[in-house]
Amino acid sequence: MNTAAKLGAYALGLAVVFGGTLGLGRAVGSEIPAAQAPAAHGEAHETQPVAKSDTPGGLQVSENGYTLNPLTSAIKPGQPTDFQFTVTGPDGKPVTDFQVQHDKKLHFIVVSRDLTSFQHLHPVESADGVWTVKLTVPQAGDYRAFADFAPTGGTGLTLGADLFAAGDFQPKPLPQVSRSSTIDGYTVTLDGDLVPGQASKLTLSVAKDGKPVTDLQPYLGAFGHLVALRAGDLAYLHVHPEESTKAGPEIVFYAQVPSRGDYRLFLDFQHGDKVRTADFTAKADKDGHGAAPEAPHGH
Repeated sequence: MNTAAKLGAYALGLAVVFGGTLGLGRAVGSEIPAAQAPAAHGEAHETQPVAKSDTPGGLQVSENGYTLNPLTSAIKPGQPTDFQFTVTGPDGKPVTDFQVQHDKKLHFIVVSRDLTSFQHLHPVESADGVWTVKLTVPQAGDYRAFADFAPTGGTGLTLGADLFAAGDFQPKPLPQVSRSSTIDGYTVTLDGDLVPGQASKLTLSVAKDGKPVTDLQPYLGAFGHLVALRAGDLAYLHVHPEESTKAGPEIVFYAQVPSRGDYRLFLDFQHGDKVRTADFTAKADKDGHGAAPEAPHGH
């Protein structure tokens, strides 16, 4: 399959909301928007409408009978750890049958609670349902791990669990709101604002040494991969770009956030056979006047 066809197969719809995961994006005009999806918990009487779930993704360690179970308790800052975990199903047994979404059965995200450290990892699954990934946290402190997956025959879920690295922890302040991020000679600029309760168009443009990058490489079936986290509780939003055969410099996403406040955006993109991550702090408010242009900041 050529790159254009692959990207078309993986590109998701125009509105992906908190509580939606990798498998929940829908094309325009299809089914019910995720913001109005039925509640995930419990059963409604057949003559009554099903209430929607207002709980964002990633805030719960267990949902719909599925539970994220960390098996590794000791994590030392700066030292690689073979971190292991399982996802158990409604029967209490480790799940071994997952849908492949965006080239992977499961996406594993680890962020520091102060939202200054971000890792998008892809663990290896054993036959007994134990996942293993090489994890190195940069400093002592509290971290949040997210497992983003869809069991075969089920809907997509994002489960979250707290991780702890012992030692002296000095939390960093949330980086200032900015429309520009620099990494390894690349500059990524953000255009667009987060508006609570409605689909917001976000355009991220990639340049290297001041020149637009027009030969981005596909990563997880697309030219960019964006994760957003709400400051304060680390509610999780996973968005994907609209369908495009252009390999840059612009990557367009549509996202819907549930509330006003600060959000951290992390863009993974691949160029020169290496994946890099650009990060931003953005503010959502009711008027749509979010981040104001500021000087670039590094990692």
